[in-house]
Amino acid sequence: MPVKYNVVERKNLLDKQAASKFYASAKADGEINLKAISKEISNASSTVSDTDVLAVLNDLIKILTKHLSDGKIVKLGDFGNFQITVNSEGAETAEKFNASHIKGNKIQFRPGADLRDMLKTVKYEKYSK
Repeated sequence: MPVKYNVVERKNLLDKQAASKFYASAKADGEINLKAISKEISNASSTVSDTDVLAVLNDLIKILTKHLSDGKIVKLGDFGNFQITVNSEGAETAEKFNASHIKGNKIQFRPGADLRDMLKTVKYEKYSK
């Protein structure tokens, strides 16, 4: 199934005089939750129940959260890696920099090889209402 996209107009924020241009914006085509994914995994494996899969995935989230909050990179093999990144205000010198300069954080996900390869084969289709 192809990934749907909308066409959106965007102004050049660096050059207010420049003409707007039109760009693709991915359009989600529904969503799937953890319970449904657990059921799909269970159906793909005849030996594991969807309840067991859901329990393992919930534990994965707890353990992932613990290790990320400890500052670790969490490597999940072919799935990919998770890491916390931060953004901050600048300080005049390294000595004057402290944690109060940090203004936010995010979880960065770097996909593994299979997910990166999937991106190379994605087909696109313009969204129509």
